[in-house]
Amino acid sequence: MINSVIMAGFGGQGILLIGNMLAYAALEEKKYVTYMPSYGVEMRGGTANCTVVISDEPIGSPIVGKPDSVIAMNLPSFRKFESWVKPGGSLFLNTSLIPEGSGTRDDVSFYPVPAGEIATEVGHVRLANMVLIGAYVAVTGVVSKDSLIHSLSKVISERNARFIPQNIKAIKLGARQVNS
Repeated sequence: MINSVIMAGFGGQGILLIGNMLAYAALEEKKYVTYMPSYGVEMRGGTANCTVVISDEPIGSPIVGKPDSVIAMNLPSFRKFESWVKPGGSLFLNTSLIPEGSGTRDDVSFYPVPAGEIATEVGHVRLANMVLIGAYVAVTGVVSKDSLIHSLSKVISERNARFIPQNIKAIKLGARQVNS
């Protein structure tokens, strides 16, 4: 099994955080993993994306030309990466910022998730990344939801640990969104 995902959005949307979480969850499950972050020179508001590859065998390269999935947090990221997904792959869209029906392909599966609205209900729009990573893990099964939740303590600072329960709720709601 080898699974690759590109996660993309604006800086400040927590793209690198959820990529890091997914990588830690894979390590916890004793899988091979590569994590490659990329971001523009701007901090908040610039572009950010990362690639995570998870496998049962050693991984030859962290570079992915045709990922199995893309998680797009905003419209510019969706437009950039929609064509990259391999046929039969999956696109997870934050429909709070990407209008439904924006997709142009009929050879991939679309998972529209109103991540911003769900995150706001949980407590803050900044939890939208957690909603989408929850949806992604629920659909792909690349790691367990429990491993993903356990990885929160690895990527969230001690100073922000009090927000972990909200993050867990957002992950679970994202999973429920695609499993209903």
